[in-house]
Amino acid sequence: MSRRVVAEFFGTFWLVFGGCGAAVLAAGFPNLGIGFLGVAFAFGLTVLTMAYAVGHISGGHFNSAVTIGLWSAGRCPSRYVIPYIIAQVIAAIIAAAILWIIASSQPGWLPGRFAANGYGDLSPGKYGLGGCFLMEAVMTFFFLFVIIGSTSKGAAAGFAGIPIGLALTLIHLVSIPVTNTSVNPARSTGPALFAGGEYIGQLWLFWVAPIIGAVIAGLLARWIYEQEAIVGTVVVEERRVTP
Repeated sequence: MSRRVVAEFFGTFWLVFGGCGAAVLAAGFPNLGIGFLGVAFAFGLTVLTMAYAVGHISGGHFNSAVTIGLWSAGRCPSRYVIPYIIAQVIAAIIAAAILWIIASSQPGWLPGRFAANGYGDLSPGKYGLGGCFLMEAVMTFFFLFVIIGSTSKGAAAGFAGIPIGLALTLIHLVSIPVTNTSVNPARSTGPALFAGGEYIGQLWLFWVAPIIGAVIAGLLARWIYEQEAIVGTVVVEERRVTP
């Protein structure tokens, strides 16, 4: 268990530090900013790289909604759910803290949203609560759908990290203007604690909506991949790479 939890910690740390770091440090850098496109690819690359680095140890969730979604699909044993989520949240907070220290060392730096997620006035495009909730739920649903499908029996073995990383990139390309993209409660928690104020007050949405989307995808997978749901623990935890 300890090796799995450590793997989830480092995978989630890399996702938050790399993805949110790209948003905070590089997205709007004068003349050389990578913009939304660069941030989207940064998040996808963090998952892709860590899927191959430690995915074979823990299953490579790096995301509390993914852990719960895979549990609902019968692909993650119940005994792993709480330890994984705790490791993911702690990793996200530490990554955000280190990122804050680095960013604040620049003279005149202003934190702004600090890569936090929000709806209404805190949405990058000022999208309302309903639209943001639906976006997070739908995007997380399809993220889990890609994860489960690409790690299922019959899928190309050893290549799951590629479609999963690209799926997360696509998700960010679509939803950054709406919610600044979460689909990951742990990823949302770290930056929100440092952005403070209203961002913490809106954090509930970025737990509830992704979990709902993930659970629906997991339950659907029990029907589509019925036989694998029965032996899902073996398929995912011992043989496959699954962010």
